[in-house]
Amino acid sequence: METALTELVGIRHPIVQTGMGWVAGPRLVSATARAGALGILASATMTVGQLRQAVREVKSRTDAPFGVNLRADAGDAHERVRVIVEEGVRVASFALAPSRELIAELKDAGVVVVPSVGARRHAEKVAAWGADAVVVQGGEGGGHTGEVATTVLLPQVVDAVDIPVIAAGGFFDGRGLVAALAYGAAGVAMGTRFLLTSDSTVPRAVQDRYLQAAAKDVTVTTAVDGLPHRMLRSELVTALERSGRTAGLLRAVRHAASFRRLSGLSWPRLVRDGLAMRRGKELSWSQVLLAANTPMLLRAAMVEGRTDLGVMASGQVAGVVEDLPSCAELIDRIMTEADRALRALPAPARGG
Repeated sequence: METALTELVGIRHPIVQTGMGWVAGPRLVSATARAGALGILASATMTVGQLRQAVREVKSRTDAPFGVNLRADAGDAHERVRVIVEEGVRVASFALAPSRELIAELKDAGVVVVPSVGARRHAEKVAAWGADAVVVQGGEGGGHTGEVATTVLLPQVVDAVDIPVIAAGGFFDGRGLVAALAYGAAGVAMGTRFLLTSDSTVPRAVQDRYLQAAAKDVTVTTAVDGLPHRMLRSELVTALERSGRTAGLLRAVRHAASFRRLSGLSWPRLVRDGLAMRRGKELSWSQVLLAANTPMLLRAAMVEGRTDLGVMASGQVAGVVEDLPSCAELIDRIMTEADRALRALPAPARGG
């Protein structure tokens, strides 16, 4: 299936595996790329050295195109861009809108720039700055999310920009891909569906929690980092929502110290990143401190398998996903379902 997305990045199928922290590592990304879709490495939880090593590991497993997700507001963003350019990575994606200068730097090096946005005005801004495509995530999506459903947000963005639009939030099968294409999108991006594959490194006990979840078990809370965050409802989430503000801030400081040791970042770098985050999202200092919860609480579940101590970011599709196929099986299934759905559509009526 050829679309503006497949032509732009050189993939066979208009499907993107999103850059999920602690989840989208070399194994998942290379499996996605080999299956003909676009895998995205999550770099925010890696040091610069670990990012280069991860990129090289993916390249050792496949020669298919793949991408790297970056935090545009990170203090070492330019160092990470240099790794992408030097290692010949095809795509750079961003969870926050990158600056005009960062977009230009990547495009000058031949890298395809694909920011993620949650509002039409953000899509218009990055398109004007030269972004090659944009991922639009509706409120059904996992992790940090907005309030507008994909079915409302997607057509707004498609009508507003003239670059390829990739739909995210609520997609898991071929019918969803066809629906996104009908709205004018060039493909779909999925996170939770790829987390729930046999190529994912997420511990099986954690995957089982996702598989057992119903749609009502996927909630949005601000208790983790002060921002709306979609995740599985758990005992920990309930406890965080009930804990007082002081306890939450003390916990955030402890997690910041843990993340600093794990990431190799200095306290001055963490402070600079916090300042950038505060400006970029208009956060209070309390929210910046609370944001330190996210990397470590996600790691506890996604790496260590501690569902009692970690949080499990999740899209609403967790309520309808029931199995753990390989990436190749999943992508083949989606494309087969899409073909079937297209063939089942009624033929347009002919004029007299």
